[in-house]
Amino acid sequence: MVNAVKVFKKTAPNGKITVYLGRRDFVDNTSSTEPVDGVVVVDNDYLHGRKVFATVAVTYRFGREEDEVMGLHFSKELQLTCQEIFPNTKKLNPTEVQDRLLKKLGGNAYPFAVSLPDNAPCSVQLHPGSEETAKPLGVIYELKVYVAESEEEKPHRRNSVTLAVRKVQYSPLEISKRQPSTLVSKNFTFSSGTLTMEVTLDKEVYYHGEQITPSVVITNSSKKTVKGMKCSIVQHVEVTMTNSQFTRQVASLQTNEGCPIQPGGRFQKTFHITPLASNKSRFGIALDGKVKD
Repeated sequence: MVNAVKVFKKTAPNGKITVYLGRRDFVDNTSSTEPVDGVVVVDNDYLHGRKVFATVAVTYRFGREEDEVMGLHFSKELQLTCQEIFPNTKKLNPTEVQDRLLKKLGGNAYPFAVSLPDNAPCSVQLHPGSEETAKPLGVIYELKVYVAESEEEKPHRRNSVTLAVRKVQYSPLEISKRQPSTLVSKNFTFSSGTLTMEVTLDKEVYYHGEQITPSVVITNSSKKTVKGMKCSIVQHVEVTMTNSQFTRQVASLQTNEGCPIQPGGRFQKTFHITPLASNKSRFGIALDGKVKD
């Protein structure tokens, strides 16, 4: 049985250099980040003593491209790293995908692995809402492989390959087993007694698509009557470049179960609520991953 492997391939406009990537997502597990690895195929006769370099650049777009007028730009680009990948003086242990590509592509194929800084931001994009923009807002990574005499030389489009990559973060579950809990109380101006609500989560870290199950305990020691409940998940977004902060509701549910809760009554229930990308309907919701999926 042959196991098929999906490979991303792109060739420079002059056809002399080709880059293969076994994946576009590179994981940050909070302690280290996987290198951007792949295979480059280059014609030795084309090099004429020149070298092959790989750079990883991050673009932070915080405004729409169509609003850029009179030299005003709403994006910042930063080159995170630049490495010489051929000739490579460092010993590189190829991954399984790289090894299979090297065997298939022949002698002009060379493996590479570009390390990212630990403090590099993750690939997060803001949903455009109903507006379709030319370029997404957020953090976008690009891998560029090119031929040049030196690292400082500006790459030409005809002999360079650019591929979009993403840095995604997975928080290990064993970091904390704490169960978050909070207790809130409300007093009423013209009425005696207190309405108390306690909310507890079964764990602290949730992954995408995972159901969140808050346990709610309401104790009504006031003279008021509780007529309904609403549970919602709110995302807090901070855009550091423009020093702005906002919140977006990503999931919610309302229920009248157990209501009305009369004075002196007590109610306990576990809600089940899942924040999904399909719930997005408002501009500015931060998405970790492929926005179009």
